[in-house]
Amino acid sequence: MKNVVWTGTWVAERLGVELVGDEKLSDLLGLALRRNPRRAHLLVSNVLGKHVPQSPSVVYGHGFALGRRVRELLGAEGARAAVVLGYAETATGLGHCVADGVGLAPYLHSTRRPVPGVDTAGGFEESHSHATSHLLLPENPALLAGAGPLVLVDDEFSTGNTVLNTIRDLHARYPRDRYVVVALVDMRSAADLGRLAEFATEIGARVDLVAAARGTVNLPEGVLEKGQALVAEHESTESIETTESADSRPGHPGAARVELGWPRGLPDGGRHGFTPGHRIRLDAALPAMTARVADALPEGARRVLVLGFEELMYAPLRLARELEQVVSAEVRYSTTTRSPVLALDDPGYAIRTRLVFPAHDDPDDGPGERYAYNVAGAGFDAVVAVVDSAADTPALHAPDGLLAQLAEHTPSVLLAVVPSYVPARPSTERSSMLPEPLRGPAFSSYAPDEVGWLLQDLSDVTLEAPTEEREEAIQSGGAHYAESLPVEYQPSPQYQELFQTALGTSAARIAQAVGAVTELVLAERSPHPVLVSLARAGTPVGVLMRRWAKHRHGLDLPHYAVSIVRGRGIDANALRWLAAHHDPADVVFVDGWTGKGAITRELTEAIREFESAEGITGFDPEIAVLADPGSCVRTYGTREDFLIPSACLNSTVSGLISRTVLRSDLVGEYDFHGAKFYRELAGSDVSVDFLDAVAAHFPDVADAAVAQAKELLATDRTPTWEGWAAVERISEEYEIHDVNLVKPGVGETTRVLLRRVPWKILARAGAGTDLDHVRLLAQQRGVPVEEVDELPYTCVGLIHPKYTRGATGADGKAVTV
Repeated sequence: MKNVVWTGTWVAERLGVELVGDEKLSDLLGLALRRNPRRAHLLVSNVLGKHVPQSPSVVYGHGFALGRRVRELLGAEGARAAVVLGYAETATGLGHCVADGVGLAPYLHSTRRPVPGVDTAGGFEESHSHATSHLLLPENPALLAGAGPLVLVDDEFSTGNTVLNTIRDLHARYPRDRYVVVALVDMRSAADLGRLAEFATEIGARVDLVAAARGTVNLPEGVLEKGQALVAEHESTESIETTESADSRPGHPGAARVELGWPRGLPDGGRHGFTPGHRIRLDAALPAMTARVADALPEGARRVLVLGFEELMYAPLRLARELEQVVSAEVRYSTTTRSPVLALDDPGYAIRTRLVFPAHDDPDDGPGERYAYNVAGAGFDAVVAVVDSAADTPALHAPDGLLAQLAEHTPSVLLAVVPSYVPARPSTERSSMLPEPLRGPAFSSYAPDEVGWLLQDLSDVTLEAPTEEREEAIQSGGAHYAESLPVEYQPSPQYQELFQTALGTSAARIAQAVGAVTELVLAERSPHPVLVSLARAGTPVGVLMRRWAKHRHGLDLPHYAVSIVRGRGIDANALRWLAAHHDPADVVFVDGWTGKGAITRELTEAIREFESAEGITGFDPEIAVLADPGSCVRTYGTREDFLIPSACLNSTVSGLISRTVLRSDLVGEYDFHGAKFYRELAGSDVSVDFLDAVAAHFPDVADAAVAQAKELLATDRTPTWEGWAAVERISEEYEIHDVNLVKPGVGETTRVLLRRVPWKILARAGAGTDLDHVRLLAQQRGVPVEEVDELPYTCVGLIHPKYTRGATGADGKAVTV
């Protein structure tokens, strides 16, 4: 077997530097000489993807494996509550890969690029670095304020000064009980080994360390001076390829631009935070983006480098890793850097060549040299340079710029630009004009911590109209359904008894569905979701999901209720308030059930319009529901169409809150949508009884709910929109010709019977006790119930088409046809 020279040999022999420790240290590290007055040597990682081009799978795999070790150390609960922080510039990609391995951890990396309009949430100094000041610029300031573990990731852990400076700064602002330090290599000296434990005792927190390998560097006396002398001796003889002026070079072709199709509003990295929801969006978009890069590569390319840009490491790494899977060429990955290192063309030296070019991103610390190492002479048939849009400047394309330098060493240069993500701040004026959420007992019968209502109180306004008058106005186009309220249905003793019976028989089933959908949200959407229920049917479900998260995981999740109106969209002021107080990516919209999916579509379009108009991005319109019989969403507890007792009643099971109201004379530009609090119905209120009855079953169904969630996670849950197709078919079969008058599912059918003028009820043949309350209501209103074979729902309610008051008798009952 051919002997491979260790890439630290040259420095070790000339400086007397000795690398001791784990056997795999020499595989992970080489040595080079710094141009730095503070430290002579540089540990050059072979698996970081910074100075040494490496297989992207190897780079990603090392970071991901460290993340998995952190997950094992913290346990599932700790991992869910963790936040990962990486260090600029070298470890921005490594930290991101660690966050992926942890699983659901949001990620933030420090930066040396100030961003106008983004407040600093912290900062610290890296004393041995060439650029010492680090800034923390999270879009959501609360990202670092949680009590869960903070995982700090750097490429090497040498003196520990950087980590201690970070923890000291952040612990003063956001104290917590646990920190985990992660590094590819732990290279502390014997003198430094005890400092971490002493510091942990000092601040009263646990500090763990996870590293891929451990060792130390033995440095002889006078090594700094000797190293500086070697740098001075060899700098003048560096390869002419790296130092000659661009003016002396022949002309070069320009770089071909590849349009990636980067998802709108998706952050380019972790400078302002990167959530699990962002990762899901990136994963979904990667195949198409990579295909565009692959199509642009020259035919027959055998060796390809994907070259990232300083702090922009993760996006190019993910592109490179995906490219490695789909092309036959050998793919390597590395990034440009600010770090000045001596280059020597010797097999025993880690930095063989360097390209020097001017900074091209208008850095805060002014112009200066930047570098790409081990690219020249490496035999790449193509280089794909990936930069963010802030760095796509004339300096990048100048005769002495990076692209020109690359063109001297490869026949093909491609440029892919990722949009620089700048957090959009909600208007301070608008945010300051919005009130805080309404809470019980002043508004609703729920406890104040159960839900905050992003609504305005219209309790003193007369909004109710007789059902028949409302229906005529709505169908004639004279009024929108949200401009008035139906008279609240007061259940008869027989109907109240039926509700209690239904609750008794279905509470455990509901509890299991609540558990399953909450587990899905925590696993896929966010470890710290902000539950936002669509008032009002979603509100009891949101409260139950919050209770499950508290019961099962000890999480105290924020929960709000907002208004969404079919044809008018979601309350934009509520979204502004949420964006001003939470990370939009953590917001999970909650509803009770899906019918044909109209609200699902309404929310998707409303969020798109809001983001376009406001520049506030990150909201995910995917609704989490208890039941999805219409197959309209991916996040649900069940797709069975069964009786959810909260659908049996109106305000008396929803905190005594009316449905929401949107009327121009009552709701101004900076007002939340309105609703009423029916305090006078307190004697009939079963809102808390319903919650308590379901929550009482949480301990009994916990195992089943978790198992159900795991099964759903492994299932293809892509919506089929089967319900929408069925509604269209029914609308035509019954000559209604308006899908808005077809209300599928038990919940929607109940609403028709309670609030609208029903025409007839279609019931699946053989449907049992789930329809007892529907049959009772239909009997009371004189509405026929027609049994239908092969109905995809348990039942469907049909609103009387072309309704006028003349279509009813004096008793208000619908005609029978």
